[in-house]
Amino acid sequence: MCIMQDIVVLTTLKMAKRHAYEAQFKLKAISYAEEHGNRAAAREFKINKSMVRKWRKLENKLRQVKKTQLSFRGHKARWPELEERLERWIIEQRASGRSISTVTIRLKAVSLAEEMNIEHFQGGPSWCFRFMKRCHFSIRTRTTVAQQLPADYKEKLAIFRSYCSK
Repeated sequence: MCIMQDIVVLTTLKMAKRHAYEAQFKLKAISYAEEHGNRAAAREFKINKSMVRKWRKLENKLRQVKKTQLSFRGHKARWPELEERLERWIIEQRASGRSISTVTIRLKAVSLAEEMNIEHFQGGPSWCFRFMKRCHFSIRTRTTVAQQLPADYKEKLAIFRSYCSK
């Protein structure tokens, strides 16, 4: 009998679905919590009170972001000066028509880190992909210009059509 009760309890419990809330919603919950308290805000907006506490700590940041931003995802760069110089270098290389692989990005990053006297920088593959995501870069190959049509292509086309019709 005890086992049946446990099964019933387990089936009635539902996993809470995770939600992403916009900054505007969070600010509404914060202002309500300032007037009525965290528990009342949690009941009013149907959220957990720990979320209200966390949002209240982030209030200054929430006021500075877009109202439709969902959350603060990703991490800030550990070496922003290095990444800024590397980003400029990649843009220059791409503007001159050179294709750049992740290996060349990593090698350039390591050489820039040595120039800037940055210790403990390894520039591994995972760092490279996170850097590219932060800078909105993608791995791509350079597109080539298609073949140009000859100057007398209309004349050659007419000759070919007459040949096919005969």
